[in-house]
Amino acid sequence: MSQEPIHVVVSMDFSDEIMAKLRAISPRLQIERHFPNVPESVWPQTEILYTQQNFPEPAQAPRLRWLQAHSAGLDTIIKQPIMKAEDVEITTTSGIHTVQMSEFCLTMMLAFNYKLLTSLQLQAKAEWPKNPRDVFVPNTLRGQTLGIAGYGSIGRELARIASALGMTVLATKRNLKETTDHDGYTEAGTGDPEGVIPARLYPPEALASMVTLCDWLVVTTPLVEGAPPVVDQKVLDAMKKTAVLINVARGAVVDEAALITALSSKKIAGAALDVFKEEPLPTTSPLWNLDNVIITPHISGNSTKYHEKAAALFADNLQRYLENKPLLNRLNRKRGY
Repeated sequence: MSQEPIHVVVSMDFSDEIMAKLRAISPRLQIERHFPNVPESVWPQTEILYTQQNFPEPAQAPRLRWLQAHSAGLDTIIKQPIMKAEDVEITTTSGIHTVQMSEFCLTMMLAFNYKLLTSLQLQAKAEWPKNPRDVFVPNTLRGQTLGIAGYGSIGRELARIASALGMTVLATKRNLKETTDHDGYTEAGTGDPEGVIPARLYPPEALASMVTLCDWLVVTTPLVEGAPPVVDQKVLDAMKKTAVLINVARGAVVDEAALITALSSKKIAGAALDVFKEEPLPTTSPLWNLDNVIITPHISGNSTKYHEKAAALFADNLQRYLENKPLLNRLNRKRGY
């Protein structure tokens, strides 16, 4: 096995403690931190790059063989020229967000079940309802049906939590013949790696059929450039009138105009939206004024331990790179994610 040094550039504001842990993996790894900018003189020797916003031109980094992105989604960076280089492996941080995003979805579900929006509206008016027990009649999650569009790492962890709470779980999945997930990063003790929790798995094209059974539709499917919305008019029309949509994927995977119509006309009960087709969400968007919508500014994947979790994944992949093993969370260029 070659013992030549491997030059690694970390273009992220990782702490000294995190950097020390990464350097301790192997003396072969010559790891430098350059943030917020990377000097041009560094690129020619760089073999591994961890980054969020700094990308060399292919000619600047002829030795680059692996780029680790600081995000799960690649839609904001996929058009960078270096991302098209066939000899550069691209990996994401998919899997590090699963716990917080699943808990976010659970929070939104409980907020609607226990009428938190109504409570806050009354509080803003300093109003005590005349018949509070009639106004606040919560449903319990136990016994309800959760539909998950996209059974990846987030969907699998949400399914685990929902199942523990007594919910029935249905999900769509691209490849129904392969229900396991052992190629992506998963925190120990989380998720559904064998794919056994859903009562039924549906192909993506059967989403409209699945939602007829669901009290909740959580969208976690990746955004594929040029693809039509996953949740379109047909899916929204098929949803129960009492159902709530939660989108933590990307704004463009939902037909936003059709969703606004469905929410305004009360064809569905509500929506919790963390992502939007245009971000920041314009002040002119009708979504701001709907009383059955919870809006958050694309923060469902955020965490006080984000850097630590991302670095743990990177460390795992660095060890795999040293051992010439397949990296976790590799970009499939044909699929676009």
